[in-house]
Amino acid sequence: MDLELSEKIAFISGSSRGIGLEIAKTLNKEGCTVVINGRNQKSLDNALEELPNATSICADITSHKESKKVISELIDRFGRLDILVCNVGNGSSAKPGTEEYQDWERSFSENFWSVTNLVEASRRNLSETKGSIVCVSSICGNELITGAPLTYSAAKAALNSYVNGVSRPLGEMGIRINAVAPGNILFNGSVWDRKITENKKEVEEFLKKEVPLKKLGSTKDISNLVAYLASPISSFVTGSVWTADGGQTRS
Repeated sequence: MDLELSEKIAFISGSSRGIGLEIAKTLNKEGCTVVINGRNQKSLDNALEELPNATSICADITSHKESKKVISELIDRFGRLDILVCNVGNGSSAKPGTEEYQDWERSFSENFWSVTNLVEASRRNLSETKGSIVCVSSICGNELITGAPLTYSAAKAALNSYVNGVSRPLGEMGIRINAVAPGNILFNGSVWDRKITENKKEVEEFLKKEVPLKKLGSTKDISNLVAYLASPISSFVTGSVWTADGGQTRS
């Protein structure tokens, strides 16, 4: 299927590894001019080796000031922005019930403000191109996941609510916004990569009990869905959170 993404300008935050890098690869293969982002230039340079004709902008998207500078630099380079993918996020935090102020502040900065910063900085430019925004959320924002950090879950729940609420004013500007809520995704260096190394049998038992499809997801499972939502062929879709978790969540 032709996703009609050829020659689109796409910016993906948090894309030097994992899900973000796979999203960049998928959009690149679909013909987009891809701009990746992260806080470490060496990691970005390594990622660019897998992305023909892509470029990078090194910046901390949790900073309101740096987010504005990133979008300004991107517009100076390419003249427009068609697709914004907000992928910055971090599920690490204190154990439930032990949170302190700095844990909440860090989690909301990485998992929520990293989105609102970019949307604020780019909405005028996206309005000019009738562009699309896709946010990477989590099933932790959909329902209570046993053991998941409360700070992370609350930030992702806020993100899901934001996507739904802001879709109306953005829609009036010609901009679509959606989110993808991944379940358990396996890639090198991921939490599930570590868990399999530590106790593969325990992971298999968890999947058999909790996940109807009885498997972990791949980064391609997420990147393909993101590409669809970013593309013109999903032109009637906005304000939605799309779950990709093998059937784990019930709500």
